[in-house]
Amino acid sequence: MAETGEISIHAATAERWPDFVALMGERGGYGGCWCMNWRLTSKAYETHKGEDNRQAMKDLFEADRPPGLLAYEGSEAVAWCSVAPRSEFTRLKASRVLKPVDAQEVWSVSCFLIRKSHRKKGLSVALLKAACEFVKAQGGRIVEGYPIAPNKSPYPSVYAWTGFDSAFKEAGFKEVLRRSETRPIMRRSLKAL
Repeated sequence: MAETGEISIHAATAERWPDFVALMGERGGYGGCWCMNWRLTSKAYETHKGEDNRQAMKDLFEADRPPGLLAYEGSEAVAWCSVAPRSEFTRLKASRVLKPVDAQEVWSVSCFLIRKSHRKKGLSVALLKAACEFVKAQGGRIVEGYPIAPNKSPYPSVYAWTGFDSAFKEAGFKEVLRRSETRPIMRRSLKAL
């Protein structure tokens, strides 16, 4: 899909499932999440932590439209970015801080997982740019994200699984609303792509 130096970025399709599993590790990312946190209600997420979340994500990898993007260094997956129509992220609908800005149809970049050895190397920006290309190819017109705008430094990367606002800005996103001091809602229009 996209290449930047030694990094290549590809849609998360069924044949790439083993690479995603290796990246997520034995525990499935952050404590059995398997990147299903935003896709389920809070109660369902807690009930399905672990193997159920793993199977649900595997089903998404095997569906017609990939649920995100994987970044590779050589043949090893080193980063993940979840991207889909906002309507697929149940938890966003219920969020007081991240509820919809307006009635426009948007795609959401909901989270990242970047191997510790590959953090602070620009992978978030590369994934965001690739996500915009991916969404445009699917017919989407607006990409939205929910990064952290840190109010302290340093901010632990492990807690910024929705990304940092600085990466979104570098990838061409603009803040459209902020209901919380540290949680801007940022968008990029795809008209110019």
